[in-house]
Amino acid sequence: MPSSNDEIVWTALSDPTRRAIVERLTRGPTRVTDLAEPFDMSLNAVSKHIKVLEAARLVRRTREGRQHTLALEPAPLRQVARWAADMERFWSSRLDRIEKYFEDKKGRGK
Repeated sequence: MPSSNDEIVWTALSDPTRRAIVERLTRGPTRVTDLAEPFDMSLNAVSKHIKVLEAARLVRRTREGRQHTLALEPAPLRQVARWAADMERFWSSRLDRIEKYFEDKKGRGK
């Protein structure tokens, strides 16, 4: 079961704009103004999305004078990926059993 921090990460990643921000940060740190440029929204709106990502500890902000730079923090993503992999194994084994049940049932029906 995911922890409350994992739930915060899932919530943060539930928005397509925030997923796009995370995807962009996989290529390396960038200034907030450069990150906001391709989005069809105000810098203030992008900043609100960034704050959600910071609260989920998915991004780290550094300041140098007036320049704010963001970098990806992959640890929360790794935790969620582990949980998702566990769930995939769980459901795969269940589906394999269901498939075997119907194969056996079909074989007995002949």
